Amino acid sequence: MSEAGRVCPLRYRYGTAAIAAAPLREAETLYVVGGLYGNGPALDALMALIAAEPGPVRVCFNGDFNWFNADDAGFARINRAVLAHDAILGNVEAELAPGADDVGCGCAYPETVDAGVVERSNRIHARLKATAARHPELVSRLAALPMFACYQVGSLRVGVVHGDAQALAGWDFDLAQVDQPDHAPALAEAFAAAEVDVFASTHTCLPVCRQWSWGVLINNGAAGMPNLRDTHHGIVTRIGRRPGPHEALYGVERAGQRIEALALVYDHAAWMADFLANWPPGSPAHASYFARIAHGPALDLAQAAPR
Repeated sequence: MSEAGRVCPLRYRYGTAAIAAAPLREAETLYVVGGLYGNGPALDALMALIAAEPGPVRVCFNGDFNWFNADDAGFARINRAVLAHDAILGNVEAELAPGADDVGCGCAYPETVDAGVVERSNRIHARLKATAARHPELVSRLAALPMFACYQVGSLRVGVVHGDAQALAGWDFDLAQVDQPDHAPALAEAFAAAEVDVFASTHTCLPVCRQWSWGVLINNGAAGMPNLRDTHHGIVTRIGRRPGPHEALYGVERAGQRIEALALVYDHAAWMADFLANWPPGSPAHASYFARIAHGPALDLAQAAPR
């Protein structure tokens, strides 16, 4: 596959050895926030969750914090807020640089994704990139972000990626992949080679959490969009040495630390208004995402939660 939106460029590849060699950042409590997608009310809700924590919190935005924020004010607000914390590149941010290869949105969509979705994603990104061009200082700062980060939370070594253990736009941590029996050896090898106990990812836009003898995978899906059927909240990952003040949707305990998915309950009406102001009926984002934003995807909690 080489058409725009489906290709995973070579510059997206880092591999497990690079993760194993990465410096460790210390965190008592780590929030991993993937797929904010330019949702300002979700950003506000995130800050409220963090403010309620009793101890210090480190936040890592693991990519695709931009997407629907195609207005100048929204683009500036989201990126200034994110860049005040730890952040890594998502494919959306990686393709905002003026010299980026012509790979469209950079999502590296698999063949199972409809061509219309891919084409509309490329058009969404092209509009966002035109907005980004009016903010060169922010684009320059985004271009300097790493593709992954590693944290020490208690006794756990946590690898934070956007896609998977090999590449920024990889799909190995997709819900459809992780439960395939023939995929287990590759997953076990990735954890061992990266020398991590936990992988925290996003990219595939649907949440999943699984625990095996070799480690824990938690993909938060999207912080800025509904992830479950008939819901109006995003999901973020919390990894902490101690229990937090928020009830988790699901989670696991490993080596005494909690790894949880938290509901990010944002102002749905405000977000709908923001979205429609940028992407009215007839726009590519409305065609691809309005139904999900209004009603959630066809996914139930039991499918995402650990088994």
